[in-house]
Amino acid sequence: MLTKSDAALLSAHWQTARFRLALDRVQVMAIINVTPDSFSGGGERVDTATALQRCEAALQEGAHILDIGGESTRPGATPVPLDEEMLRVLPVLRAAVTLGVPVSVDTSQPTLMQAALDLGVDIINDVRALRHPMALQRCAAHPLAGVCLMHMPGEPGTMQSLAHYDNVTQTVRAFLAEQAARVRAAGVAAERIVLDPGFGFGKQLPHNLQLMHELRQLLGLGHPLLVGLSRKGMLGTLTGGKPPQQRAVASAVAALAACQRGAQIVRVHDVAATVDALAVGHALM
Repeated sequence: MLTKSDAALLSAHWQTARFRLALDRVQVMAIINVTPDSFSGGGERVDTATALQRCEAALQEGAHILDIGGESTRPGATPVPLDEEMLRVLPVLRAAVTLGVPVSVDTSQPTLMQAALDLGVDIINDVRALRHPMALQRCAAHPLAGVCLMHMPGEPGTMQSLAHYDNVTQTVRAFLAEQAARVRAAGVAAERIVLDPGFGFGKQLPHNLQLMHELRQLLGLGHPLLVGLSRKGMLGTLTGGKPPQQRAVASAVAALAACQRGAQIVRVHDVAATVDALAVGHALM
């Protein structure tokens, strides 16, 4: 349960291209993967029609935001060629922006960012925190689009080998503060920026647990927190080795715990379970 001092640090809104999102309630961001190699998927290729059906189902289950991505960033993942990523993602984005809700694109590719913004996408969600050449410039040139900056050491293929910290929370806090300042200096208004501590990205179980216990330390950075714990390996470890598709309960509990510590947006696969957990948690606490 948040203290009064925690609440005073929380941002009231997140400005995105078409929507100014009130953060007095937790925003549930539904993960829509358009890739055959997601860590949580079954290895099948997702076509546009299937992805759109998943978007509509997520909205019926209570999602507030759709996050669409065409490149897996699981530990050990290899990069997807730009042409392939765009072929996967753009048709889904084109349809999703007609659904009347904020749409996010999960990408680090500046060319895809620009194409998505041209389609009317609301949010750029970048695991590399707009550090690719021209990524920041593309976002800064847009007058309103929201951005999410995440902590990740190295690249998905190497990040787990870089999971060495004297104090993971201090490292993550310093990185996010630096990146947010860099983005603001480029002309992106503070109300457009949210921060993601990057659970599981270049972090082992003890790091993830420490970061969760100390999540409130990130509230003073002046930006809303987005947390993605859904189906991640740490939950498999904590539940005795359950595979990703059997981690819905663990994911919902983790999302609730993050919100109790100040997260205002949660990125999830299992929307219905998360929405229920948050509703019960809000009523009881």
